[in-house]
Amino acid sequence: MSPAHMTIGEVAGRSGLPAKTIRYYEDIGLIRPLRGENGYRSFRESDLHKLAFLGRARALGFSIEDCRTLLELYEDNARESAQVKQVAQQHLAQIEEKIAQLQAMHETLSHLVHACAGDSRPDCPILADLGSGGSDCHTS
Repeated sequence: MSPAHMTIGEVAGRSGLPAKTIRYYEDIGLIRPLRGENGYRSFRESDLHKLAFLGRARALGFSIEDCRTLLELYEDNARESAQVKQVAQQHLAQIEEKIAQLQAMHETLSHLVHACAGDSRPDCPILADLGSGGSDCHTS
């Protein structure tokens, strides 16, 4: 294999992505490595660059479809940065919503843990809350 082309093992090592993830990205059309006469994948530097891009985007929590959109925008020299910003803003709003949900969960669980004596008695506000479907939840 020439230096300009890498095996899936080599590109996995250089990109930090598991070979299984790379094969999945190929299956769903995010990358399109060359195929040798023997059928083996042959990755170019451009494939490695795309994989690094995808790895970073996924690490930031972007969905596969967002990654597809961002990759298309990245490769489109006529793109408008407003398009990229819109995708990122939508994702940021989703993250902020998740944070709010986690904060509410934290408050509720913190309240329940504080309310539980944690002793040898059988009564437990935590189990009572879970059993009641959360009607006693303390959220702001």
